[in-house]
Amino acid sequence: MNGSLTILILVSYFLVLILISKITSKNSDNESFFNGKRQSPWPVVAFGMIGASLSGVTFISVPGWVNTSQFSYFQMVLGYLLGYGVIATILLPLYYRLNLNSIYTYLEGRFGIWSYKTGAFYFLISRTIGAAFRLYLIANVLQIMVFDSLNIPFAFTVALTISLIWIYTHQAGIQTIVWTDTLQTFFMITAVLCSFYYVANVLNWTINEAINQITTSDYSKIFFLENVSSSKFFPKQFITGAFIAIVMTGLDQDMMQKNLSCKSLKDAQKNMFWFSLVLVLVNLLFLGLGALLYIYASKFNISSTGDDLFAAVAMHDQMPVVVGILFLLGLIAAAYSSADSALTALTTSFCIDFMNLQKKEK
Repeated sequence: MNGSLTILILVSYFLVLILISKITSKNSDNESFFNGKRQSPWPVVAFGMIGASLSGVTFISVPGWVNTSQFSYFQMVLGYLLGYGVIATILLPLYYRLNLNSIYTYLEGRFGIWSYKTGAFYFLISRTIGAAFRLYLIANVLQIMVFDSLNIPFAFTVALTISLIWIYTHQAGIQTIVWTDTLQTFFMITAVLCSFYYVANVLNWTINEAINQITTSDYSKIFFLENVSSSKFFPKQFITGAFIAIVMTGLDQDMMQKNLSCKSLKDAQKNMFWFSLVLVLVNLLFLGLGALLYIYASKFNISSTGDDLFAAVAMHDQMPVVVGILFLLGLIAAAYSSADSALTALTTSFCIDFMNLQKKEK
């Protein structure tokens, strides 16, 4: 896939995001930035949260793990369901009752000012580092695929990436993010589904035949109950998944800000319920694609593994150009859906928790 086509895809993609931003930012103010005036439709929030929770790392890494860990990751994903249940029944009612925009303001009333500021500070640090790592991944892929051939320095690629995110998020914040994340989740899932279809097609399999090949392969083992000391042991993975969901979603301003933009607690709880179910299915899809990619790589003697596997197969000479385009779109969508929401959440936390913006307005 040549550089001109890639740049055209990037430009078109961001023009669509900017158009969405223009539409959603009408009559925007601080309230729309922080909580979308609590008018976000819960089905849109639920679908958009899929992309924000997965990120570009998941898009590349989960299929690449299949070779060494099989489908053991799915044990942790099942644990997410328990964690999301705790969020829906315990944390969301608390946040809505207190009418929070930043979830860390709860700490001030419960434990005092120092606990509050410490919690918000650690969120800023951890989310900045996490978002930077995810952003580095996508910027590095774009650099290798496009900008190196144009002699454009990596620093420019990173600056351009951040600038584009700022352009479509700075005005309406979460009110825009809810809709752009929905679009980006659609692109990501479409990319995975179509990639699955094209890989199976090159292998001369129907979808059903490909699924049968995956389920009968050594890659598809999900439950590991034989060795208690193993890191793959099911109870360990399941409990870990539950705590990861509670910490990474229920105690994270980035993820909870979307939930708090729903019209009511009931809508937020419906959002969490459907989001958790769809997330489980999407992760299973990623694992299935990973198994299929390794089967393909084995047949065509592709040596790439891990994070390099998906890109190597997508760009393989046996694959139609559309697979490379879909891979690029899916990767960008997965990476930016987490990066843009992180930027909005960081802005919200800094303004409310450290600038005391809401208190000044009162």
